[in-house]
Amino acid sequence: MTPTSAPPRLFDPARRRARVQRAERAGTPVDFLHRRAAEGLADSLDAIPRDFPVVVDLSPRAGIFAGVLADHDAAARLGPVTTPVPLADRVVPGEGPPGIEDGSVDLIVSVLGLHWANDLPGALSQIRRALKPDGLFLGAMFGAGTLTELRDVLTRAELEVTGGAAPRVSPFADAFDAAGLMQRAGFALPVVDGDTVAVRYTGMMALVKDLRGMGEGGAPEGPRPALSRQTVARAATLYDERHSVTGDDTRPRVQATFETLFLTGWAPSPDQPKPLKPGSVAPGFRVAPRNG
Repeated sequence: MTPTSAPPRLFDPARRRARVQRAERAGTPVDFLHRRAAEGLADSLDAIPRDFPVVVDLSPRAGIFAGVLADHDAAARLGPVTTPVPLADRVVPGEGPPGIEDGSVDLIVSVLGLHWANDLPGALSQIRRALKPDGLFLGAMFGAGTLTELRDVLTRAELEVTGGAAPRVSPFADAFDAAGLMQRAGFALPVVDGDTVAVRYTGMMALVKDLRGMGEGGAPEGPRPALSRQTVARAATLYDERHSVTGDDTRPRVQATFETLFLTGWAPSPDQPKPLKPGSVAPGFRVAPRNG
């Protein structure tokens, strides 16, 4: 039997943890995308007429989901939202045992954290095992359409200045990859929806400042040469040239795209709908555009 190879390590957990902690210490966290994602998850609960007495939040930003949920009718059907897992294990999911007893939770939510997992299938499997039979997982993670503009200009600028380019923006899964990983992790009736939003900034450095405030600054595994001032300046110029839009006040601004994938999956239970015969389309497995 050929041993299963370990997934490549893309992120440095210590570096990632430091980025999140620095954003929290700043006192004015940038969380508008986290709140938008949390609202999407809460909206999903509004349409599920079920009680969830035991609720665990595995998000790197604790408290955002609970705050958003308070304004939804679904809040009356949920028990207290707890965060039993330390920050160190929430900022890079799947690095170690989650510290939650198997089969003990009715609902697990994760807001914008799973895209930092070095082993996403493993992290999803841990979540599924922690759920009771017919328990629900709701997750939101950045998808492949995120920061395409920044990736473009950093690559072009570094190639122009140095003749080579290292990956500077984290890789993200697309919706079909995420749906397949949900199935691989053992979730029943998996669904993946997408939401894309374009955010306008005065320039590239304003975007970079927001990313740091979100705790979403780069945390690559292993050493990587820093970008020179010349490369950064060239990238900012390219951003203005290639991704400029006209704002409401007619002044030119630049655009940054963020794609959020919303993941829904259930822990298997004998009472759930069964897949159709081979060759048919199984109910519940779909990839749908959330924004139409």
